[in-house]
Amino acid sequence: MTNPQSGGQAHIVQLLSTRQDAALDRWTELAGATLRGRTTQTELRGELRELLSLTLASLEREDDTARSELRAVLADMSGRRARQNFTPKETAVAVFTLKQVVHELIEDADEDQAINEFVAFSRYVDDLGLLTFETYAATREQVIADQAEQLLELSTPVVKLWEGIVAVPLVGTLDSARTQVVMEALLQTLVDTGSESAVIDITGVPAVDTEVAQHLMKTIMAARLMGAECVISGIRPQIAQTIVALGIEFGDIVSKATLADALEYLLSRNGVRIVREVVG
Repeated sequence: MTNPQSGGQAHIVQLLSTRQDAALDRWTELAGATLRGRTTQTELRGELRELLSLTLASLEREDDTARSELRAVLADMSGRRARQNFTPKETAVAVFTLKQVVHELIEDADEDQAINEFVAFSRYVDDLGLLTFETYAATREQVIADQAEQLLELSTPVVKLWEGIVAVPLVGTLDSARTQVVMEALLQTLVDTGSESAVIDITGVPAVDTEVAQHLMKTIMAARLMGAECVISGIRPQIAQTIVALGIEFGDIVSKATLADALEYLLSRNGVRIVREVVG
């Protein structure tokens, strides 16, 4: 951040200090106009009072302590608003409107010297505004990443079909990130349940290409290393044609048309027969 002392802003500091209540009232009014009730006036005024106090301390001192504290408070506020789904404008307006407040104070006081200092002060506030944007963007990216991970976990359930048999019903596109989640969930379930058989059902996968096939193979190989046999189910006619056309080979991996067929196959392998009883 630009050193605020390099601009010699003593007159601006004096104006803000002597008319602190008026400046805070005006700042709260300007910042609140953009928030449209997203926060109360009391909460907003409390945040801005702390920012104004730290800003004055930062402008008055030669050490970096006050500036570091100001940056920390701004970063905390920006991150909090990002998590609360405030817009970037709603987040940064709390900083940038301070320039308008100071400009109005200078005009009212007819401070010629303060006008000369305003350019340096404006640069100082711009630096603070950039910090709010950077923190906001970083926090939003983390929020989105966390949500994407949660969605991946929700979209890849591992269910127990029978004693010793689990299934992973896949829906949607299978990419590298999702394959990793599927693999981890499947292996953990195999350990937790002691299962020795797994069905990977791709009925809900819209298309299978070479990349998707490779992802499936990685998951199956990982399960095999755990001592579990895997069966692929849900290969529709269109997908079967695509697999043949691409020359994709699943080797000795068993595939079945439906999840029911795969379950029946694995049950028979375990010595269990399904007998349909006719009632009446």
